[in-house]
Amino acid sequence: MSQPARERYSTVVAGAGPAGVLAAVHAAERGPVLLAEGGSLPRSKSCGGMLHELSLGTLEAYGEVPESIVVEPRTVRFRYHDWDRGIRRLTDLTFLNVDRAGFDAWLLTLLPANVEVVARTSVKRFAEDGDGVSVELATDAGACSVRADLLIGADGARSSVRRALGLRQSTSYVTLQDFVELAADIDPVFDCIYMRNIGDEFGYSYVVPKDDIALIGSVFYPRTKHPWEKHDAIIDLLRERLPQLGASKGREASAALCVRSAEDVLPGAGRVLLAGEAGGFMSPTSGEGISYALRTGRLAGIAAAGDPGTALEHYVALTEPIHRDIVRRLRWLPFMESRAGKYLAGFVPTPLVSRVTQGL
Repeated sequence: MSQPARERYSTVVAGAGPAGVLAAVHAAERGPVLLAEGGSLPRSKSCGGMLHELSLGTLEAYGEVPESIVVEPRTVRFRYHDWDRGIRRLTDLTFLNVDRAGFDAWLLTLLPANVEVVARTSVKRFAEDGDGVSVELATDAGACSVRADLLIGADGARSSVRRALGLRQSTSYVTLQDFVELAADIDPVFDCIYMRNIGDEFGYSYVVPKDDIALIGSVFYPRTKHPWEKHDAIIDLLRERLPQLGASKGREASAALCVRSAEDVLPGAGRVLLAGEAGGFMSPTSGEGISYALRTGRLAGIAAAGDPGTALEHYVALTEPIHRDIVRRLRWLPFMESRAGKYLAGFVPTPLVSRVTQGL
């Protein structure tokens, strides 16, 4: 369906990723919900597709993650990898390894019957009044408007809802990810790789095996020039040391939230709540975002299920521990990203690296 079926909803949710789906699940307890996804469904998201223990803890309330979306190796451990010095530190931090497209598709099955899902539909603008929010939507069939008591923006790092609020805008990393054929097995780890000769715009790369392919991703700081060429150079370096890596079967690009200040975290304003990356909820130190999306989406939905007039106040209180956690991580960030920090990490004993990564 490309146009909403109703003129009035209790809640409109922008974005059908983890944050948006859980927000819709709980907001539906108060009345009909419109879940609008700006892209196509089934949804495609450039992502490593690994579920942190915090994600799994949140998901326990909704049933077990289906085995059909779990890939091999089933679990991967985080490994810090200083490429230039050949230093590798295998930590105790583990993730469930899943197919990200399958994960997003499974989440949609959790939605109750009074959640209406529309694809290729995004929030263009909105206006609040004493009775709710008028939301103008852009669809593939043209523009239309609906009314709601609340609007939840869960539409990612480049959120149109956050932009329309006119509040502090976030910046985003440039991320590139290749699907590379595997001629033979590689280490069953989530390899987080630091290289010094790519340039200061380069954050890190990662390699994650998934069945018969490896995901090879690179993260670049905002406003990086020619990231595609840099990513090509990184893959060439990886192939020199990992002959198991075959041809690239495809490449995708995306934006990931770049949190630099506590002021980047914004729960919303008025009758508009922001969840997941749209609200600045993401680990600034590790880049992990799914657990933050699931937790804040759930909390936004819980707040929306109550009194619309106090939903934002309720949501701010519910997310305060997550906000404090992000602020704590931000204190580590300048050192972690510095050349000195990356150099000294190579001398830290493996047990201590495990303790630090569990907290970051």
